Amino acid sequence: MTRLMNYLKLTGTVFGTMLFLCVQAQDDGFIYGKVTTEDGDTYEGPLRWGKEEVYWTDMFNASKKENKNLDYLSNRELDELEDRYDENRNNIVSRFVNITWDDNNEGRFVHEFSTQFGNLKSLEIRSNDRVEVELKNGDYIRVDGSGYNDVGAKITILDKELGKVRLSWGNLERIDFLPTPSNLDQKFGEPLYGTVVCDLGEFTGYVQWDHDERVGTDILDGEEDGDDYEIAFDKIKSIEKDGYSSSLVELKSGRTLDLRGTNDVDDDNKGIIVTVKGLGRVDIDWDEFDKVTFKDAPGSGPSYDSFGSPKKMKGTVEVDNGDTHTGDIIYDLDEEYTFELLNGEDDDVKFIIPFSNIKEITPRGSYSANVILQDGSKLNLEDGQDVTKKNLGILIKTNGDRVYVPWDRVDKITLQ
Repeated sequence: MTRLMNYLKLTGTVFGTMLFLCVQAQDDGFIYGKVTTEDGDTYEGPLRWGKEEVYWTDMFNASKKENKNLDYLSNRELDELEDRYDENRNNIVSRFVNITWDDNNEGRFVHEFSTQFGNLKSLEIRSNDRVEVELKNGDYIRVDGSGYNDVGAKITILDKELGKVRLSWGNLERIDFLPTPSNLDQKFGEPLYGTVVCDLGEFTGYVQWDHDERVGTDILDGEEDGDDYEIAFDKIKSIEKDGYSSSLVELKSGRTLDLRGTNDVDDDNKGIIVTVKGLGRVDIDWDEFDKVTFKDAPGSGPSYDSFGSPKKMKGTVEVDNGDTHTGDIIYDLDEEYTFELLNGEDDDVKFIIPFSNIKEITPRGSYSANVILQDGSKLNLEDGQDVTKKNLGILIKTNGDRVYVPWDRVDKITLQ
C-alpha cells in the first residue's frame, strides 16, 4: 500500500504542476524541425518518425559506436570486468550491451543510445544506418541504427508551404530540430492523454497505445460479430481489458463495443506506455493492464526549450569499505549525461527514468536496487542491466583522477 500511495502521490501532485506548466503551451510539445535532402531541398514543420514518434518526450534509439570510458580503466580492471561478467555474457549480449574484444576497445561494452528528442540539436545522416547525433550542448555522438527503427524510418513532415511530405531516409542529409510554434497550422492530431489503471496502481499522463498510437487521429482496430472496426482514438472514452483476447471499448457517444481479433485489443498488444512528468516512461505489460480512461490533455507536453542543454551527471558514490568519491559519474560504464536512462521493472511494469529525475540509487543484493526520485517517491526496481549484478560498474572522475567501483561494491549513489 505504501508503494502504491507513492505512485498516486506522484501522478497527482506532479500533474497538478504539469497542468500549470502546459496551459500556455498548446502545440509546443510536438517535434518540429527543418529537413535537408541530399538534393538540397529543405522542408520545415512538425515531424513524425514513421507512424510513431511525434513528441519531444518520445525516444530516439540507436546503438553507440564505441565506449570511450573503457580508456580510463587499467588492463587489470578490464580483465577483471571481463571475468566478472563472463558467466552472464549470453544475457548481456543484447540490444542494450554488445561485447566484442579487440585491441583498441572498438565495439567493446557498447550500449544503446536513447534520449528524448528534446535533447537533440541535429542528426547528420551518414548512411542508411549511421548517424552523427549533435546534442544541444554541442557534443557529438556517433550511432549505429542497425536493429532500430528510428534510423532508416520514413519521416513525415507537415511542411508549412507544401503540406504533408513523406521522405525516404536514404534521401535525407540532415535534420535540424527547432522550437515548435505555440500554435501550429497543421499537426498530426491531438495528444492521447489519460489515466491507466494496472495491477501496480494508477498512472496519469501522455499515453502510447500498443507502443505506437499517440494521437487522436491514430486508429484502433478490432472486430465484433464479424464486423471490422477502425476507430480513431479521439472518439474513444475508455478501453478496458476483457480477459486476454478482447477489450471493452466505450466511445464518447456512449456506445460500447467488445472488440477482438487484433493486437490493439488482445494479448498481442505490445503494452501501454504512460509518460509521467517527474518520473519518466511507465511501460505496462498487457498482463498487468486493466483500463485506460482518456481525457483532454493539458497541452501537448514539454516544449523543446524546456529541455535545456544536456549536462554531465555528477554526484557521490559510497563504497562498501567506507570510502566516498564525488565528481562526474559514469553509470554502468556508459551513461554520463543526466538525460540518459535508468531501466528497471516492478511486477512486469517497466520504468524508464531519466537520471535527472533520480536522487539516490541503492543496490539491494544482486538483483534489485532502491531508487528515490527527486520528489521523494520511492521505487524498488529489478531485472535488466542497470539495477542488477549485470551493471558494469561506476566510474567517478574528479580533479583529473578517476576511480572505478564495481557494482557489487557500491553502497549508495547520490546524484546532484
